[in-house]
Amino acid sequence: MGSFSIWHWIIVLVIVLLLFGRGKIPSLMGDVAAGIKSFRKGMKEEPGAETKPEPPVINQQGQPTGGSANAGTPADKSAHN
Repeated sequence: MGSFSIWHWIIVLVIVLLLFGRGKIPSLMGDVAAGIKSFRKGMKEEPGAETKPEPPVINQQGQPTGGSANAGTPADKSAHN
């Protein structure tokens, strides 16, 4: 008594088709798919990805500071002394 027979499922399917019609169900599924795609795209995007990187700061000698690979070399230290 607790399970549905095939006749129950056929009656439910007929009622759903009468309520929503043949044309509404595919359009509804298309809208759901578009919503899922939009959600996935939003999850992949990083919140800070749209900002542009800041340009490097230029010191008095005309060289960038703060991010150069050789900022701590002895040649740079002697030029500042």
